[in-house]
Amino acid sequence: MSRVGLPEPGVVLAETDWAALEHAYGTAENTPAQLIALLETNQEVRSRALEHLDHAMLHQTTLYSATAPAALYVAGILTDPRTAALVSTVPRTTPGPLRAELLGWLDSASNEVTDEVTDEVTDEAEATSRHYGFPPEDYPPFVQFREIRPALFVSVSRCLDDPDPHVREAAISACIPLLDDPLLFSHRTELAPLLRKTLAVSARWQYRDRAIEALARWGEDTAELEVRREAFEVCAAERRDARDWSTEPPLLTDYTSAPPF
Repeated sequence: MSRVGLPEPGVVLAETDWAALEHAYGTAENTPAQLIALLETNQEVRSRALEHLDHAMLHQTTLYSATAPAALYVAGILTDPRTAALVSTVPRTTPGPLRAELLGWLDSASNEVTDEVTDEVTDEAEATSRHYGFPPEDYPPFVQFREIRPALFVSVSRCLDDPDPHVREAAISACIPLLDDPLLFSHRTELAPLLRKTLAVSARWQYRDRAIEALARWGEDTAELEVRREAFEVCAAERRDARDWSTEPPLLTDYTSAPPF
């Protein structure tokens, strides 16, 4: 897996020895079929394939030997028109665009189900790993994923001007941890305005916090954004206080039987 260029999805499928790789549940020989299914016309089939990425390729934020090639495939199909189709995800009840979810798999700031793939290989994660006596270079999946960050960025950055605002936000967020790669430091200057104008004013507080933290880490002035974040928090608190609690169901203070846990 070279640091230069993004291989075609079909090449990743054909030239990867999936049977020799592993995911959370054993051999990854079933992964190619699931990756292909991401582009199926049936929404239920696409959704199940997305679950395979979430639960097998990145179970509890753990990187496996099959994770990096799967990420290359995902990056390779991001701009495929078929990724504009909808998928169902848990815990969401409203289907969303597959492209946003794939970006979310590469950077789970766009969903609350799993930790992001790319955050597993940020400089901060590396420092923490070393602190506890687990140098990342001793764990091949970690090293493999670090090596493909420039290739992933090539594809993720193509989604920065996507017509769907959800995809745009997911793409901006997905770029942040990829820019921890020294080869990509220069792109921080290009991305900073997007963090300010889009992510820092997102309706999702996770994106707002992510943008401010990234900008501060990159040495950018975030004073105005911090004030704006505090204003968001005050408004949110006022909305919570304004709720009509008389319409809320009563709290359960007694049980007729033991709870099922």
